[in-house]
Amino acid sequence: MFSSALKSFTSNIASNYSIAPQPSSTSGPWRIFDAKKKSTGKPVSVFIFDKKSLEPSTNSLGGGRANTSSVKRAQEDVIDRLKKEASSLARLRHPSVLELAEPVEETRNGGLMFATEQVTVSLAALLSEKDDQERAGRGAGRNSRYVVRGNDGQDEIRELELDELEIQKGLLQIAKGLEFLHQSAKLVHANLTPEAIFVNAKSDWKISGLAFATPFSDSASSPSLSLSEVLNHDPRLPPSVQLSLDYTSPDFVLDNNINPSADMFSLGLLIIALYNSPHRSPIETHESLSAYRRAFSSPSSVPSQTNNFLSSVPLPKNLSSELLPRLITRRPAQRLNAMEFQQAQYFDNILVSTIRFLDDLPAKTPNEKAQFMRGLAKIMPQFPKSVLERKLLPALLEEMKDRELLAPILLNVFAIVKASPSGKRTFTDKVIPRLRNIFLTQPNTKAPAERDTSKEAGLMIVLENMEIVAGNCSGKEFRDDILPIIALGLASPTHAVVDAALSTLPSVLPALDYSTIKNELFPVIAGVFAHTSSLGIKVRGLEAFYTLCGGTAENDSISDGLDGVSISRDSSKVGSSQVLDKFTIQEKVVPLMKGIKTKEPGVMMAVLKVFRQIGQVVDSDFLAMEALPILWSFSLGPLLDLEQFQAFMTLIKSLSLRIEREHTRKLQELGSNNGAGSARSGAKQPTAFQTITASNGGDVDFASLVSGRKGNATPDIMNDWGPPAAKPASTQFSAPMSSAPQTSSFSSWTSAAPAPRQSSNTLGSLQASANLRTVTPDQSLNLNNSFAALTPASPYNAPLQPSSRQPSSLISSPLGQAVSNTPSSINWSAAAMAPSPSTWSSQQRPTNGGALPPPSQRTSSFTIPPPPSSMSQAPSLKPSSAFSMSAMQPQRQALQQQTQQQLQQQTSRISGLDKYQSLI
Repeated sequence: MFSSALKSFTSNIASNYSIAPQPSSTSGPWRIFDAKKKSTGKPVSVFIFDKKSLEPSTNSLGGGRANTSSVKRAQEDVIDRLKKEASSLARLRHPSVLELAEPVEETRNGGLMFATEQVTVSLAALLSEKDDQERAGRGAGRNSRYVVRGNDGQDEIRELELDELEIQKGLLQIAKGLEFLHQSAKLVHANLTPEAIFVNAKSDWKISGLAFATPFSDSASSPSLSLSEVLNHDPRLPPSVQLSLDYTSPDFVLDNNINPSADMFSLGLLIIALYNSPHRSPIETHESLSAYRRAFSSPSSVPSQTNNFLSSVPLPKNLSSELLPRLITRRPAQRLNAMEFQQAQYFDNILVSTIRFLDDLPAKTPNEKAQFMRGLAKIMPQFPKSVLERKLLPALLEEMKDRELLAPILLNVFAIVKASPSGKRTFTDKVIPRLRNIFLTQPNTKAPAERDTSKEAGLMIVLENMEIVAGNCSGKEFRDDILPIIALGLASPTHAVVDAALSTLPSVLPALDYSTIKNELFPVIAGVFAHTSSLGIKVRGLEAFYTLCGGTAENDSISDGLDGVSISRDSSKVGSSQVLDKFTIQEKVVPLMKGIKTKEPGVMMAVLKVFRQIGQVVDSDFLAMEALPILWSFSLGPLLDLEQFQAFMTLIKSLSLRIEREHTRKLQELGSNNGAGSARSGAKQPTAFQTITASNGGDVDFASLVSGRKGNATPDIMNDWGPPAAKPASTQFSAPMSSAPQTSSFSSWTSAAPAPRQSSNTLGSLQASANLRTVTPDQSLNLNNSFAALTPASPYNAPLQPSSRQPSSLISSPLGQAVSNTPSSINWSAAAMAPSPSTWSSQQRPTNGGALPPPSQRTSSFTIPPPPSSMSQAPSLKPSSAFSMSAMQPQRQALQQQTQQQLQQQTSRISGLDKYQSLI
C-alpha cells in the first residue's frame, strides 16, 4: 500500500534520495522509510505523512452532525502541527534530539515529507514488538530483540536488546534532551510518549514528536498551546495526531498549567511502561477526559509506591523506592527536574557512568581520555553486546581522529568486534573505512612525511589483531583494504612494525588467493628479507618462508618422516597446505637462503627449519644438486655448537636417505622395463657373425659360388650389392704346346662366401678353419682325357683348392666330368700332368728329399688380383692359371702314377692356410 503511495510523492527528497519501497517502522501519523542519499550514499530515514490518513470514517461523523468545513479546518490544524514538528527539529540541535537532514516538504497530493538521521525503530514499535513476543511465549522478559528487515535491495536484521543497561542509557539521554528543552529552548514537550522517542543506528534514544511543544507559562513567551483544544479529542481525527492523555500530566488536565515539570511526570509514566507487561502506561483513559479525572480522584487508581505504580511486574528497587516517587507525584514542586534526574542513585553504576563519560568524552582532557581508554578494556565484558556494538563502538571510532589515542582506541575497537555477534558486518561497515582513512590516505602536502610514532603505534595494534581482521571481512575486502596496510607495515623503517607485519602471515594466507600471495605478498617479503640488516627480521623472514612453504605451528615439532623410521602424519597431506608452488620454492626461496652471509646460530637454525619443510616439497634431484650443498655449507658454521651441528647432520642424512631411496627405486623401475622388453623380443640375441650371414643369404651353394655359375635357388651372394663383379686378369703360365693343344682351367679357389667386409675376428675364424682342412687327391679324375696336352711348368704351381668344412655340392670339372665331393677335397687334375722329378730343372728340383720347399722358398707365377674398386665389385678369391706343354712323353702312364704317389706324400704335409697365404 505504501509503495504505491510513495510513487505519487514528488519532492526534492524523492529526487535526491533512494527510498526503500516499504516502511521500516511507524511513529504516530508518520511512516518511516530507509533511504540513502544518491550523491554521497549516506543513510537517512525519510518520514512521510499521507493526507489521506486524516479522512474520517463513516461512523465518526456523528450521524451526519459533522460539519464538513470544521473537519477540513481540523485537518489543516493537524497538518500545521506536523509541519511545526519538522521545523522544530531544524531549530533544535542537540545530541539527544533527532537530527534533521532535509526540511519538511509538501508532496503533490498534499502530504508531508522530511528526512532525519537514520533511525532503527521508535520506542513505541519496540515495545509493541516485545508485547507480541511475550504473548507468543518467545523471549519473554526484557532480553527480547526487535527485528526489522530493510527493503533497499539488501535484507538486514537489526537487533535491539531492551535490558536494564539499555533502559538506563536511554533514560539518561532523554533526560539530557529534556534538560536542553527546558533550560536552553524554554520549551515544554507536552506529549512525551513512546511514539516521540526514536532509537537511532547507534542505539541512542532521541526525542522527537514536537508537534505540541510550547513555551511554558513562566517563560518570556506565552504558551502557544490551547489546552482546551488539544485535551478534547476529536473523533473525526485519528488518535495518532492528537495529544495522548495516558501520558499527560495532571498539571494540564486538572490545573491547566503548562510547566517543565509536566514533562517529568510524563517521563515517570514512560519508565513504568518500559517495565510493565504489556508495555503501556499505568493510566488508561481511552482518550477520555472524564476517565482521566476519575482515575486521579481515587488514590488506588493513581500510580504510587504503595501499589507498585500499577505495574504488573516488580520494578527495580532503585526505581520504585527512590526515583519514581519523585516523578509521579501530584505536586509539581516535589518532582525532580531533568538535571536532578540524571544524578539519581538509579544511574550510579560503573556501566552507566562509563556511557555518560563516553558521551562527554570530547570535553575531557587528553590525560582523562587516555586513562579512560586504558580502563575501558577491563569493564568491557560487563556490557551487553548490543551496547558495545551500537553505543561504544561508534563513539570510539569518532575519537580515532585523535592520533594520540589511536593505539588504545584500536585496542578497544578490536575487543568489541571480537565480542560482537555481528562483528563481521560491523567491522566491514564501520571499522574498515576508518582504517583506510587513517593509514592509506596520503596527505596533500608534497613535503616528505615525518615519522608519526602515534600512527606506527596504531599500525602495530592492527597487525597484532590481524586474526580478528581476517575473520571479519571477505577475501576481496581483505585484498583491497587490509593487504595495503600489511604492505605499509613491511615497508616501515621501524623493525618492531616489520616484525609484527611478518608475524601476521599465518592469519593472512587463508584470506588470500594463490595469485595474490605469489605476485603481491611474496615479493614484498622477499625484498624485506634480502635488504634488512636486522638479525631479528632475518629470522622472522625465514619463519615467513617456512609458512609459505607449508609449515604450520602444529607440524613445527612433528617429525618430517624423512628418516624412514616414523612418519607421524600423512605424507599425502604435506603438499595440501603449502602456499607457494614447487617451482617458486626452488627458483625463488632457496636462492634467497643461499645468499645469506651471516652465520649467526639463530639464523642458521631458522634456515634449517625452512629446509626441513622444503625437503618435503621439492624433487630429490633438486635436493641433491642444490639443497644439500647449502646445508653442508651452513652446518660447518663456526658459531654452531655440537647440538646444532647434529641437527644439521640429522636433516642431511634424512634428505640423503630420501634421495638414495627414490633414485634406487627409479633405477629398479628402469631395469625391470628393459628386462620386460628383452623377454618380449626373445631370450637370446644373435651374434654379429650370425647377423652378417643371415643378411647375406644364409647357407651358400658352394659349387655355384666357386664355379661362377648361379644355381636355381642360390643367390649371387658375392655380388648381392650390385652388378656382377668383373673378374680381374690372372697371370698365365706359358709352356710349349703340342700340335693339338688341350687347355684346361682350374676350378676357382675360394672360401665359404665371405661378407663384403670382414673384421679381424672373422678372419681369425677363417684361419682357424683352414688349419683343420685336409688335402685328399681325387681318384676319380680321368687325367688321360682331361690333360692330354698339358705339362705343368712346375709341380709347385698347381693351385690347391681348399674346401669348406661343411659338405658342398658337386664341383664340375673343366671338362664336364663329375668330381666326387668329399668332406675336404682339392682338384689336383693339373698336378697329374706334371713332369717327373728327373725332368725338373735345378731350380725346380726339391732338395729336401722330395718334399715341398717351405713357403718362403716357393715361387709362384700367380698374379694377385687388384683390390676391388667398390664392395659391389669385390672379386672372389679365385686364382686361375693355364698350363701349356710342348709335347707328351712316351712314358705318360708310368709318370702319371709316380706323380700321383709323390703328390699324395707331399700334399699331406701342406696346410690349407699356407696355400691360401701363398695365393694372396
